[in-house]
Amino acid sequence: MYILLFIFHTMGILISLIVGLIAGFLAGIFVKGRGFGLIGDTIVGLVGGFIGGIIFNLLGLDSNGSILGSILISFIGAVVLLFIVKTFVKAAA
Repeated sequence: MYILLFIFHTMGILISLIVGLIAGFLAGIFVKGRGFGLIGDTIVGLVGGFIGGIIFNLLGLDSNGSILGSILISFIGAVVLLFIVKTFVKAAA
């Protein structure tokens, strides 16, 4: 029983990392014209997923548990994150 719970938990983390990687890569291409590398894309996608989740939650929307919906929410959050970072970097320069 505990082994199945461990496998399901591990698969959830793995799926989150894959969704983050895809969303971060797509957001990098959309905003910057290229990705940020494997680790950078994953971090941008995961943080973007958090931001996208907050935005969509405030709007009363969710992904209904679908992978494509999760990628879309993470992508939108990652694009918002990159635009915010880009604005602060330009302001500081």
